[in-house]
Amino acid sequence: MRGESPMRRFLSDYGMVLVLVALCAALSVATIAEQLGAGAPAGEELATQALQQFGPQAHVVIVGGEGLEDGAFARAAAEVLGNAGASVLARANDTPRKARLFLEDLSQKGVKIEVIVASARAGRWAVLEGIPVKYPGLGPVKVLTPRPYMWPNFLKTDNLRNIANQIAIIAILAVGMTLVIITGGIDLSVGSMIALAAVVTALLIRDFAGATEASVGAMVVCGGAAIAACAVLGLVNGFLVTKFDVPPFIATLGMLLIASGTAYLLAQGQSIYELPVSAQWLGRGADLLGVPNAVVLMLILYAVAHIMMTRMTLGRYIYAVGGNREAARLSGVPVKRVLLMVYAICGAFAGLGGVVMVSQFQSGAPMFGERSEMAVIAAVVVGGTSIAGGEGKVLGTLIGAFIIAVIQNGMNLLGIHTYTQMVVLGAVIIGAVVLDRIRIASGAMGRA
Repeated sequence: MRGESPMRRFLSDYGMVLVLVALCAALSVATIAEQLGAGAPAGEELATQALQQFGPQAHVVIVGGEGLEDGAFARAAAEVLGNAGASVLARANDTPRKARLFLEDLSQKGVKIEVIVASARAGRWAVLEGIPVKYPGLGPVKVLTPRPYMWPNFLKTDNLRNIANQIAIIAILAVGMTLVIITGGIDLSVGSMIALAAVVTALLIRDFAGATEASVGAMVVCGGAAIAACAVLGLVNGFLVTKFDVPPFIATLGMLLIASGTAYLLAQGQSIYELPVSAQWLGRGADLLGVPNAVVLMLILYAVAHIMMTRMTLGRYIYAVGGNREAARLSGVPVKRVLLMVYAICGAFAGLGGVVMVSQFQSGAPMFGERSEMAVIAAVVVGGTSIAGGEGKVLGTLIGAFIIAVIQNGMNLLGIHTYTQMVVLGAVIIGAVVLDRIRIASGAMGRA
């Protein structure tokens, strides 16, 4: 019996991490583009530049367009200038027309200004071109706009936050799917359970918890009821697999249709919107160092799952069932109970994913989660869990989930068509399974 080579052991442990790093590096290079400063940092930079050039006695006009970024730009610039004692005459945070009327009024009154601090959007307005000619009463005015710089669109803060939000639900579902696949099964119903949990949660909040006036406690109860319902459906999947020996593929395929159809029937094919703004806390809020709450929840779940699979008896039982079900039974492992528990856990995680999606969109809809099961399975197999069962790590699944999210996000940034993205995702799943089979075959030859 030959030992495993150090290189193979290294790639087994860190190969997916290297793939993720390589993907991020490649997309960073591929999405390098000219950027213009925006938001509060750009406002602070230009305000400082204006003070350096004209001193604290400067008379400044701040011009910004519509939107959150321009609003943050104007507030930050005004704060820096105001603290330095500069005279900030106005903040025209609206349309080119309003900015033009304001500047015309200043010109007619003969008010002298030294500098206009404009956001990147406002800097492109025609009203800020040829200032001495259009507004002679203002005097020689300098217009400061954010300087362009080169930076990858992939590494922009908003894009990274978008990746984290996108991956949260898929990664949460992938925890339960990892347990199922390690036992040698599969669960195709998780996407439909997202929709069912979302609809049940939204309906309960709307009809029984006060709709837009629902309290936090009431919403937690509604979400808990939806998660429990999905756990029961997962238990049914496990019962079909253990009691009647129905292949997991068939049992969960049937549950996919049942859950999806029930979601459409309950919602009558419509989205449910009557939810309070506070419902967004879990899906959109960010309380810990700006990290989205959904991502914090995801990391906690992975930590708990990792401890369970590496330090607890249930984790050892799950591996044993996936490695050799008959040998596990003969060794005293309660195989049927383990399978029932695993499928119930998978259903509960799918329900939790639906609750998070309700929070993200402040609504529930029967089309939520469509084809999510494909991304979830891809995350699990790409993360190194053997589709044959018996092998896999939940932390590997987390890496796999990020790989899938990065691939999808990168294709969006590069303008790749949705249908092409489906082809790529399918190829990733097939490739991961093929590599897993090759690894198993090479391992068998090594032990021969």
